Amino acid sequence: MVPDVSTGSDSRGLIVYLFGPGRRDEHTDPHIVAAWDMAGAPDPGRNPTATYSQLAKRLDHHVDLRTRELGGKKPPQHVWHCPVRTAPGDRYLTDAEWAEVARRIVHATGIAPEGDDKACRWIAVRHADDHIHIMATTVRADGRRPRTHHDGQRAQAECRKIEAEFGLRRLKSGDLTAPRTPTGAERAKAERQGQTVTARHWLREQAYAVAAAVRTEADYFTVLQSLGIKVKTRLGPETGDVIGYSLAAPGDTNAAGEPVWYGGSKLAPDLSINRLRERLPDQEVTDHLRYVADPADPWRHTTTATHAAHTVLDSDDDAAAQGHLAAFGDALYNIASATTGPHRAELQAAAMAFNRARRSATRADHQAATALRKAAKELAYASNAPGGLTIALLFATVHLARAAAKWHEQRGHEQQAAAAEEALRHLQAGYQQAAAPVLADLARRAPRAATARRFEQDVRAALPDHADRILTDPTWTALTTTLAQAETAGHNPRRFLAEVGTQRELDSAERPAEVLNWRITAQPNRRMQAARSRSTTSGTSSISATPHPPATPVATRPEERSRHR
Repeated sequence: MVPDVSTGSDSRGLIVYLFGPGRRDEHTDPHIVAAWDMAGAPDPGRNPTATYSQLAKRLDHHVDLRTRELGGKKPPQHVWHCPVRTAPGDRYLTDAEWAEVARRIVHATGIAPEGDDKACRWIAVRHADDHIHIMATTVRADGRRPRTHHDGQRAQAECRKIEAEFGLRRLKSGDLTAPRTPTGAERAKAERQGQTVTARHWLREQAYAVAAAVRTEADYFTVLQSLGIKVKTRLGPETGDVIGYSLAAPGDTNAAGEPVWYGGSKLAPDLSINRLRERLPDQEVTDHLRYVADPADPWRHTTTATHAAHTVLDSDDDAAAQGHLAAFGDALYNIASATTGPHRAELQAAAMAFNRARRSATRADHQAATALRKAAKELAYASNAPGGLTIALLFATVHLARAAAKWHEQRGHEQQAAAAEEALRHLQAGYQQAAAPVLADLARRAPRAATARRFEQDVRAALPDHADRILTDPTWTALTTTLAQAETAGHNPRRFLAEVGTQRELDSAERPAEVLNWRITAQPNRRMQAARSRSTTSGTSSISATPHPPATPVATRPEERSRHR
């Protein structure tokens, strides 16, 4: 059951909507199911003599009295509105049940506490099977305004109780860090335009993807504009610094033909200018050229930082953990952007799903996650990963997403835990799509039996407690190929197995050979490292300089930028 509290100043306009046909003739049998006084509330839905004006006048009675006291000035935002909707799949409630829901919500939110004869006037209108609209005018009989502080949160808490008592689907409790949901008008507009998502949702995804890729605040606004998004900044009166910003989607206008603006914080709490600055220092990047020593480095750096983030989630430092979750959200966008292949769609979906898991009421220590955020931004400029490095990184993201879901669950962050679980499912699907052919190819190129027996001896010597499980793992044959490649790259297999086997425990791994395979894949080539070191020492640099390419968000590549075009 989902309540959605908002305020306004036009009581008659809202009444006309509630009892009217709806924007798409979806309103059927509009009628009042509960009110401050059922006898005193004219019902235009059931009483042919009742009019919208009569109902508005009765509701506004105390507002009009207060207006006269104020010399003709109406109290601001005096109309309180709260649609309450059951979850998809729930049974339809009767009018009597909806009446009880309405009375409990106006009591819980402070609009009309039970037994308070001076309370605000309110009505609950039902015009569909699955929801009601509660409307109130927020001036009491004694002229005071009601105490509605945290009314949305209190409505949510009451709905959780109602769900349990009425046998409805139990929704996840929030913590006021969720982004605003699109309004009914925004959804209807998207449908009329043939769009699958609203302008608000589309802008939020573009903003997240751009913020994940760019390095400075100035670049953030520049790249957004390059995507056709209108940007409007708000400057401080004294310093002239940017103190806020708004975005408008291409082609999204109101009835007057003007752009429809959405403030950064209205798109998502962590897209406000202050939250962005915590992750994007307002300073020029000094290295205008990006020096790439090895195309594999960005992928290895991100994999290493992802493993390190897993360790932080296991610690007691919640602020650092929350910082790493925010950085991981950025990493998912850039991994999807830098990845090619059919599994890319799953990675995009994982990035979007994880947005709800990247923030909570715990304030993030973004400095603690500098390594992961820096590595993630490298991916925005990276070329395709050589070998199986992409899959090694995907494997690491699967485990970090699982750890994120567990971290949120342990702290009672229900919505975030559910979002992390959803992201995990997409990452698992993407990993399976990418890994299956690579593991099959590794198994096909397995070394000779004598070499495999030697590697078996190395496993038993280096990891005796896990040897039997490793050797019976279906991916053991693929691991022998990877060990042979590592040996060619300059690693001692026995020492290498001992080293990577202790990076994290293997007891919980369902397929320990698969875990070892990707850990080994993510390690640098020692012969190449030595060659680069000698080259640098001799003064002949093998490092190539390439200019920064423009950051391209996950969902805005040319072939996909159909939204609002």
